[in-house]
Amino acid sequence: MPKISWVNLPLPIRQHLISRMHDRNITKEDLAQLMLWIGSNPEVPDGPWFKDFRSFKLCGHGNLPKTFLAPNQSATGTQI
Repeated sequence: MPKISWVNLPLPIRQHLISRMHDRNITKEDLAQLMLWIGSNPEVPDGPWFKDFRSFKLCGHGNLPKTFLAPNQSATGTQI
């Protein structure tokens, strides 16, 4: 299983994540929660996946994070 790659994200993905972070009002506390999870070096499926942090959802595909969703938005893929 792949692990999330936060280093050398393609510029369009990085810009999209930053934009969605602002759109979804993700707080510093939320980001701290995300960083703790990233620090655990989690494995993710090869296909679509999402991680529910309660105040937001992180969605990705394989080793790449793709977007942030609001808590009330539906995510597709394997829940981690």
